[in-house]
Amino acid sequence: MPADVIIGTDGLTPDQLIAIARNHAKVSISAPAFEAIEKSRAIVDSLAASEIPVYGISTGFGALARKFIDEDKRTQLQKSLIRSHAASSGEIIEIEVVRAMMAVRLATLCRGLSGVQSKTAAAYAALLNAGITPVVREYGSLGCSGDLAPLSACALAIMGEGEVINNHGQIIDAASALKAAAITPVELSSKEGLALINGTDGMLGQLVLAISDISNLLKTLDITTSLSVEALLGTDKVFQKHLHDLRPQVGQGKSAANIAKLLSTSPLVKSHAGKDDGRVQDAYSLRCAPQVAGAARDTVSHAANVAALELQSIIDNPIVLTNGEISSNGNFHGAPIAYVLDFLAIAIADAASMSERRSDRALDEHRSFGLPPFLADDPGVDSGMMIAQYTQAGLVSEMKRLAVPASVDSIPSSAMQEDHVSMGWHAARKLRKSVDALARVIAIELMIASRAVELRAPLLPSPGTAAAIKTLRSKVAGPGSDRWLTPEIENSVELVKSNAILDSVEKEVGALL
Repeated sequence: MPADVIIGTDGLTPDQLIAIARNHAKVSISAPAFEAIEKSRAIVDSLAASEIPVYGISTGFGALARKFIDEDKRTQLQKSLIRSHAASSGEIIEIEVVRAMMAVRLATLCRGLSGVQSKTAAAYAALLNAGITPVVREYGSLGCSGDLAPLSACALAIMGEGEVINNHGQIIDAASALKAAAITPVELSSKEGLALINGTDGMLGQLVLAISDISNLLKTLDITTSLSVEALLGTDKVFQKHLHDLRPQVGQGKSAANIAKLLSTSPLVKSHAGKDDGRVQDAYSLRCAPQVAGAARDTVSHAANVAALELQSIIDNPIVLTNGEISSNGNFHGAPIAYVLDFLAIAIADAASMSERRSDRALDEHRSFGLPPFLADDPGVDSGMMIAQYTQAGLVSEMKRLAVPASVDSIPSSAMQEDHVSMGWHAARKLRKSVDALARVIAIELMIASRAVELRAPLLPSPGTAAAIKTLRSKVAGPGSDRWLTPEIENSVELVKSNAILDSVEKEVGALL
């Protein structure tokens, strides 16, 4: 069972968030966090009894902030806020995304500046631990004033309303799910509606998940690059440390070191490394691989710094300050997250594009240095890997389209009160599609480069790349006459996404950078 994650007053780490979202780690709230929650709640209760209008406590919301709400209508105010804002539409989003979003919101509540009741925070923890996931649909957030519709769907669930996915994967009504898990629905009180929906939790959760995925995929990309270098009889000289020290970009150095490590003992590379090798320079897609994949790594590092800071931030409006004041602010604006979500989509689209170019080169008899056309068993009768490269090219084209930034757009809302929004949620949604496409592009390069290397027999690959081929062959057959490729592509994708390829190579050569 995954280890428990204790949520305190200091936020979450990326690893903790991933453990909750993907591995269903159990969560608990620390005693200091409960104490901080109760202190801020006491301040809210005091202000709620005042005749002075306070935003989020005794007023309407957004463009209706100037309307004073009588005390006898404030409970209804909270219910109405959540019900009206739970207005998402489209496909149901992934369970791991919803769990990440709930975990980030719970961590914010535990900082003790949101003014919620202790039982409200406890209800979020209870839902996560019971494996109950609110049904959240694709559209409804503009990435400013919080991921409003997605977070409202989560708040609706703890009220015992709306739909959820239970721990058996069934969509049922929230009231039934809470009853089965012995969770008492929460009656929201003053300020709580805003406290549950005013934050960038959805886009931040998706950013953290994407960073984890891309980091591993870029290591796997170094493996498939190494296979392609072997398959195309490329040189490993350009990956040596002294050359990359001349341009000390961190990511570039790591990528080059990985490729150099994998090729250092390659019989295929050594077979043509002497003075009789007439090729002075390899094509850019081989020679410049560390520069492109390395730049993508540096983009990931920048995004990881932003994500780490956001996980330590308090994204709520208004904030219940410890001096007893309620203060409006703009920390809910998603620009910092939106920018890096878009930046990542750009970087991985370019890395994928270079991968596809290596595959195309391996299939072209005029550029592959002796390999059969399309790596076909009987060229003409067989088409080999021709259409696998078409699929790869289609994926890269889609990634280029998804690399168009969402964060440069803004559509004003709430009667022009919210007149500039980040569109960060949309940046996050398209990045998830891009990450999936990157895994597929890498999986197809893995298939093509592995087949090409095997067609170089009796020359052998390095121990590291051989381990990748061996793992691939556990699910995907080797060279031969044409056969149905879709299942093989999907099996290769699963080996890439599950990190089985990466794990097998690291077991052979040690950890990659």
